[in-house]
Amino acid sequence: MAQGAAFAQTKPERQSKAAKPSQTTPSTTAASADQKSASENESDKPEDKLFKGMKYRLIGPFRGGRSLTAAGIPGDPTTYYFGATGGGVWKSIDGAMTWSPVFDKEGSGSIGSLAVANSDHNTIYVGTGEACIRGNISHGDGIYKSLDAGKTWKNIGLRDSRAIGKVIINPNNPDIVFVAALGHPYGPNAERGIFRTLDGGKTWEKVLYKDENTGGIDVAFDPHNPNILFAALWQARRTSWSLTDGGPGSGLYRSNDGGTTWKRLEEHGLPKGPYGRIGIAVAANSDRVYALIEARNPDGASTGPTTAAKPGTS
Repeated sequence: MAQGAAFAQTKPERQSKAAKPSQTTPSTTAASADQKSASENESDKPEDKLFKGMKYRLIGPFRGGRSLTAAGIPGDPTTYYFGATGGGVWKSIDGAMTWSPVFDKEGSGSIGSLAVANSDHNTIYVGTGEACIRGNISHGDGIYKSLDAGKTWKNIGLRDSRAIGKVIINPNNPDIVFVAALGHPYGPNAERGIFRTLDGGKTWEKVLYKDENTGGIDVAFDPHNPNILFAALWQARRTSWSLTDGGPGSGLYRSNDGGTTWKRLEEHGLPKGPYGRIGIAVAANSDRVYALIEARNPDGASTGPTTAAKPGTS
């Protein structure tokens, strides 16, 4: 009896399913076709095709710690570097399947930024000391350079910069490097701002400086013209119990002559100051500059991001 009852309950359901095609009207058929067409159009988007099979997964190392910087090599899908805020520099030569520490014998394990030279993949520059000045940070002892893809390193200066926001290398010349040095997070000092070397780190020139309380946090090339650069200065001070963030020293700058002179960018769509931290990125086609600006608006909230349609039109 129980089996018969169960059969009696499922039989109408089967009949209902079989009857559905006969109940379809032209309008529902058209709606289904429209939905299918819309779905196909959605899947035809280039970004959908590009990232359709992409899923995030942990690739290790499992004790590497926080990371603010990583770099690969164009045309080489197997070699990668990343810098940990408390674990030095790590390298993979098998597409991130395994990682090896390559910086353990150096003076600081706190890495703020690293860069691999596009014109010589054996040349790597590392800025020590993280510039994400949280409550638990470790300072660095300057800039390191490797000429053998990370096997050996040499400290090449800016030892008192303490915290490095960004290191970038001229795409055509591995001896031309810019460093955004935040400086001492817990107090004033002079070795901060935007620095440039033209001789591979033998000498450094401070090309953009505001004051002893304001440091460099970001710097970027125009991808099609390395003589055009954008830089961000950040006035900040950390204590064990607080963060003083922003002030008249913070600002966004542009250089048209390879970093020799700089002009502060204001108005023309940029928010009013005072500014806090600023992040910069130039689009691959050089047509747009993106600035993520921590700024106070009339409602007391932060503002960002901001875009310039053409580099330097702001």
